[in-house]
Amino acid sequence: MNTVEVKGLVKAFDGHLRARRGRSEQVLALKGVDLAAEPGEYLVLLGPSGCGKTTLLRTIAGLEQPTEGEVLIGGNVVNGLPPRVRQIAMVFQSYALYPHKTVMDNIVFPLRAEGMEKQERDRKATWAADLLDIQPLLRRKPRQLSGGERQRVALARALVRDPAVFLLDEPLSNLDAKMRATARDELKRFQERVGTTTIYVTHDQAEAMGLGDRIAVLEQGRVRQIGTPREVYDDPADTFVATFIGSPPMNLVTRGDRLVGFRPEHLLPAENVPVEDRVTMPLHVDRMEYLSGDRHVYGSVTGIGEETRVIARLPATVATPLEPGETREFAVPSDRLRFFDAGSGARTDPVPIGDAP
Repeated sequence: MNTVEVKGLVKAFDGHLRARRGRSEQVLALKGVDLAAEPGEYLVLLGPSGCGKTTLLRTIAGLEQPTEGEVLIGGNVVNGLPPRVRQIAMVFQSYALYPHKTVMDNIVFPLRAEGMEKQERDRKATWAADLLDIQPLLRRKPRQLSGGERQRVALARALVRDPAVFLLDEPLSNLDAKMRATARDELKRFQERVGTTTIYVTHDQAEAMGLGDRIAVLEQGRVRQIGTPREVYDDPADTFVATFIGSPPMNLVTRGDRLVGFRPEHLLPAENVPVEDRVTMPLHVDRMEYLSGDRHVYGSVTGIGEETRVIARLPATVATPLEPGETREFAVPSDRLRFFDAGSGARTDPVPIGDAP
């Protein structure tokens, strides 16, 4: 049985008044979303700002009610039920800690509100603090903590409630880049230890790829693809997923009624690609960047379709000398090519590149 499932979920909000029409129009934040999180899974909702991922999380939590569709937790429909009876615990971007309370008081607050006895409250709080390695912080106030420490306190407060599901809404967005990397590792190890189903919202693809057992990519209120990090990267369902995931994004070359896609790391000087079963193309080099040991080569290709600007990402092991202004033969292994419909952007079957475009 799935821990969390949504079926045909639609969420509409009233829009602004139209001056000409004199009436409000509904804005659809979710447009028929179907999604299921398996027991113990780390499911990441990934997409750009305004795609509906936070609305979906809030609807699962009961902070928003669906316009249409159902939300199920543990196989039971929870439409209309308040958050406190849904067996969920939510950690927000702001952590929402009480500044005048100690860490210990923040952690036990939901248990005190439920009327749990002090001895049991303290036992559970100590267990959560041990698990998250925040025992030395229990007497401090939130203002005395770093961002990463506040995040762990918020997680401890959620954990003591024994939730069936953790809902995390961009909990790392207030941290600097170095702290985000550390906190991401801690979040993953924490979830693996407790084994609680977790649904995590982010717009950061590095977080999604590093944390998720599966990733649901959303755009304009719809789920475009659900899959493992490797699946959504190597086999994108459409051009939105192909270009949203990956840095740099997938290159797309127009070839008649198709788009031919390939990742920048698969576009290499021809001498670095085995002759068997490859597609070659001349690349005119415009400029280069050196990033984290890689060379990013910006230029344009011809030969497999319309002339198109592309990016090649060359690792440090590829020492081929290149200069801006020159044209050099590059190649892509045939099995790394992906094909899409030029009109809809949907994934299509492969076509022979040897044919004229």
